[in-house]
Amino acid sequence: MTYYDEVKKAADYILSKTTNRPEIGIVLGSGLGSLVDSITDQCVIPYRDIPGFPHSHLQGHADQLIIGRIGGHIVAAMQGRFHYYEGFTMKELCFPIYVLKQVGVSNLIVTNACGGINSYFHPGDLMLITDYINTLADNSLIGENDERFGPRFPDMSEPYSKELQAMAHRSAKKLSLTIQEGVYAVFSGPCFESAAEIHALSVLGADAVGMSTVPETIAANYLGMKVLGIACITNMGTGIAKEKHTHEDVLKTAEIASKSLCSWVKDILENW
Repeated sequence: MTYYDEVKKAADYILSKTTNRPEIGIVLGSGLGSLVDSITDQCVIPYRDIPGFPHSHLQGHADQLIIGRIGGHIVAAMQGRFHYYEGFTMKELCFPIYVLKQVGVSNLIVTNACGGINSYFHPGDLMLITDYINTLADNSLIGENDERFGPRFPDMSEPYSKELQAMAHRSAKKLSLTIQEGVYAVFSGPCFESAAEIHALSVLGADAVGMSTVPETIAANYLGMKVLGIACITNMGTGIAKEKHTHEDVLKTAEIASKSLCSWVKDILENW
């Protein structure tokens, strides 16, 4: 069975479970899953039931796809995502993005919990992602290309849609929400970055660093989706922060910030 066939099989299964046809996909990062409480008319599909779908056992991820309504839109929310450090191949990691496209999603919102590098940032800040730096020695498009998905050499001059960023800025202003914006660098993990690595990423122009989002962003652009990226700054990078990092602290900060994130994303969707 080809990768295309596997994607179609998973998409057909999802579409058999609901009459709703999603147009907007949402990938929820660690500790940010509470946005699903805003979704009405929910159809909940565990990842383990979807043919070919990977599943993670990472704390802070529920591992389920939720299809329903926010505002006037049908959304498909991934409550739990996958990471390169868990041992997934790039094709496995990005499989859900291909499936979302196959079920009708044309716009994707990606969120994550990450570390701050920009000295003007603070834990709890929300950052609109304007661009990315891929430090992984891998790319989610490596391998034989299937033109049914997208072109061999896709453009990445606007990986995060300027149109959607403008919409997000208008929403933040309406909510009197102070937001940051900047470049997000992906680091493989699972260890937190060293002080020297944080310094190097700063020199490269990164404002924040995390262990996700970029592979999905690349795949989504390849598939012709528009992408909006929002990062939750849960800690400051090693060498900037004085305390040591723990995943538990990351989750705690993400959960505190999730209220603002949920209000923001909900308003964006209601005014899409």
